[in-house]
Amino acid sequence: MRRSSFLYDLGREIGSVIKSFEEGKEEVAKAYEKCDFFSSYETSYSLTLAYPDDILVESARRMGIDVEGREKLAIVKEMFDKSRTEELAKEVVEERHDRPAE
Repeated sequence: MRRSSFLYDLGREIGSVIKSFEEGKEEVAKAYEKCDFFSSYETSYSLTLAYPDDILVESARRMGIDVEGREKLAIVKEMFDKSRTEELAKEVVEERHDRPAE
């Protein structure tokens, strides 16, 4: 096997792996959206019913979330969404920081 064909095949395989990984990420994201953890109090038991109200309200306020006149389920969902968004933002920043300069 010649070096040029080896590098070509290696590059093609790496591209295939990256494409498969991206497709897998999209599939997981779609499945996550279908799984509505907050569709009812029963499905979100660990965060809505078992979490003490005073701790929940204090935690939400620390995150900058308005709690007045809102149901516990809505507060918890917003807390979850906000923390998930912050985690994704941190991952993007870290990914860009780790990427070599071009």
